[in-house]
Amino acid sequence: MKNFSTWMLVMFMAMFWVLRIIIAFTYEMGGSFGGIEPFNQTMEIILLFVVLACMLLVVKRKMIGALIYLLAYGMYFGTSLMTGITTVMSSTAEITPASMGLYLGTLVSLIGIALPLAVLFDLLLDKNRKANPKDKKTDWFYKNEQFDRKMDDRADKNNYRTM
Repeated sequence: MKNFSTWMLVMFMAMFWVLRIIIAFTYEMGGSFGGIEPFNQTMEIILLFVVLACMLLVVKRKMIGALIYLLAYGMYFGTSLMTGITTVMSSTAEITPASMGLYLGTLVSLIGIALPLAVLFDLLLDKNRKANPKDKKTDWFYKNEQFDRKMDDRADKNNYRTM
């Protein structure tokens, strides 16, 4: 990965993945992490493994990783985001500790949709991904200017014969 933005997005992906692990673990133990609970526990666990594979594909700059990441999180967080937004917009009651779980769940769902979109746009807008692939075998020589030979006036004008 050559871009700083890709490194930052992968770090955010990893942090959000760890947050989802903590949420799934606390729900499995019978609690909730700050009022946030998984929408579907079995789907959450499956999604954790899918996202781990997608993180590896994004690090390798593969577009399929970003597409699977967006599809998986879009299907998981999309419906809850829409229901959360409509519930928050139609709610006229005061903010209570019981409703804070709804607000936090909507915020996590918003992050769960925005992060895959940012990863997809980062890979789409990277022009060097296909134009200049990295080749470790030859880049150390050809991409390094200290190894370039400087030609001068005496640059081998002799025509040697081979016997």
